[in-house]
Amino acid sequence: MHRKLDPSAFLESASFRDAELQDVLTKIVYCYRLMLSNNIRVANNENQIRDELLINYLKNNKIRKQFQLTAYLFDKEVPEDNTKGRTDIKVQTMNTFVDTSAYYIIECKRLNNQILRGKTGLNAEYIGSGIMRFVNGHYSTNKYLNGMIGFVVERVDINTNVENINYLLKKMFISANTETVLTSLNFIRDFQYHYYSLHKGTNNKRIKLYHLMLDFSANMNEG
Repeated sequence: MHRKLDPSAFLESASFRDAELQDVLTKIVYCYRLMLSNNIRVANNENQIRDELLINYLKNNKIRKQFQLTAYLFDKEVPEDNTKGRTDIKVQTMNTFVDTSAYYIIECKRLNNQILRGKTGLNAEYIGSGIMRFVNGHYSTNKYLNGMIGFVVERVDINTNVENINYLLKKMFISANTETVLTSLNFIRDFQYHYYSLHKGTNNKRIKLYHLMLDFSANMNEG
């Protein structure tokens, strides 16, 4: 007798969740490329860059159909039910209709070319007010998988700057409990600036974070 396939078991699998979030991030990169091709100008402001990406691209019905994003819902500044967190981007999927806690969080931070290995620069903020929000439970982390976006607002070698962030993780942010520093991935075609890192959370569970570095340095509004 054949065993009946339970589709919910597949939806709960780690490999499915990884593939699902990778799909979301890949399509965010598609939207980013479209922003560049449209020569969109952005202010040196995290929320304004996020809103341009979110409202005019990820929530644009024409673009959602073009990039097959209709399986996902994106919202900003959503307060969480069980933590103090207020998410930069909340990504709901079909699974959210079954489990209301099953959504992804994407935290957004600016990055520039100043104080690259110091505790007061934007690299440090990327860790202290970004990565640490997942590690210390400020954000929930359903199935221990979420993402971050670095908005690069000044010209900098991105891979070298990732090495600077990794230096800070190893030397100055021991409390991030980093098991694997930001490490290159290759699931997004013709886009090298995507990475993952692994951390231990407050309950000693391993947290996996995906990282996108989106370069807007040539598209900044002057002043």
